[in-house]
Amino acid sequence: MPRPALALLLLLTPTPLLAQADPPVLLKPDRVFDGLGGEPHRGWVVLVQGDKIAAAGPADEVKVPDGAKSIALPGLTLLPGLIDAHSHLLLHPYDETPWDDQVLKESLAERVCRATAHARANLLSGFTTLRDLGTEGAGYADVGIKSAIDKGIVPGPRLVVTTRAIVATGSYAPKGFAPEWRIPQGAEEADGERLREVVRDQIARGADWVKVYADFPHGPTGEARPAFSLDELKRIVETAKDAGVPVVAHATSKEGMRRAALAGVETIEHGDEGDVEVFRVLAKQGVGYCPTLAAAEAYARYAGWKRGTPEPEKVRSKRASLKAALEAGVTIVNGSDVGVFAHGGAARELELLVEYGLTPTQALKAATGTAAKALHRDGKLGAVKAGLLADLIAVEGDPTADIAALRKVRLVMKGGTLYKQP
Repeated sequence: MPRPALALLLLLTPTPLLAQADPPVLLKPDRVFDGLGGEPHRGWVVLVQGDKIAAAGPADEVKVPDGAKSIALPGLTLLPGLIDAHSHLLLHPYDETPWDDQVLKESLAERVCRATAHARANLLSGFTTLRDLGTEGAGYADVGIKSAIDKGIVPGPRLVVTTRAIVATGSYAPKGFAPEWRIPQGAEEADGERLREVVRDQIARGADWVKVYADFPHGPTGEARPAFSLDELKRIVETAKDAGVPVVAHATSKEGMRRAALAGVETIEHGDEGDVEVFRVLAKQGVGYCPTLAAAEAYARYAGWKRGTPEPEKVRSKRASLKAALEAGVTIVNGSDVGVFAHGGAARELELLVEYGLTPTQALKAATGTAAKALHRDGKLGAVKAGLLADLIAVEGDPTADIAALRKVRLVMKGGTLYKQP
């Protein structure tokens, strides 16, 4: 490779600003939102040693080792790295390329290359952990991307992956082709007793969670209808549970949501048709809810809707379903469905959570402490607390007063490594 080309490649390759956070790093923001309480703490500092938070508290109570590197963050709020519990690294906005074309026409190599760029964009926008909910026809590529990130080959958030996801035979997509053709699907088809085999196989190939489509538009009317019986969903959950793996369900219809909750899934995604009655079932079963408000807004935009004009029915439905979930006392977990819309813009979900009824602090918790607990990572992530991994971001202003401050990320640290700083 010619030397100028090599130099350009090195300049364009995103690398950590510090190979390791060694010596210790002392972060000195205006305030700290710890992901656990309510009001941010003024006058706090955070000491990072290696990949963990060594101390967090009032500046006069934190003992700073000799030789520590100090980073002043005037005007900024330090908070835990954000968590998005519903993402698709292997998708990109549908107004760029329709979903069918991404699944059927883009090569696996192209989709993986795009995904590495998406991972970087999400990390630099403040999201240090993503649960990726299905490769949409890209097989087990998420397992390899997760490994590449963990090994430091490419920068990106921590990934919690589900591989192919599970759908009932004939229920998913792409569809609409002549019946004599067998078209590759965006998820793995299985039914009945074979569900056990598929669950075990996906886990063996690297799935951290198992994702099932409890419903999907199928049948002659094209409406969202349950895709699996309650017994089939229980079979999925029981098989995954034997391996210590939780299950997440796509469900938009009331009956799909009800069956998924009763079967024992841990979070339900979308919930478009949910009302107070079905959300009370979720609350009783201890099931978390990822509303994916930003995706619904994106679909409406792709159909021609512009903000400031009357909202289409599906956007109004999202408002109503979130209101019903809050009334029923369901735990709200931040999950945006980023990939349907542009990577790097997942903060839109938090803005909409606030617009639709949460306080900024509640929305922040949904993307930090609450999300970490939902993903079984609360002993490692989601809070500014000594002993946890040093996944931290700093934003301009105070997001507990104005959630839009999350758009102004000035510092990103993951595992004690700085990827962005003022």
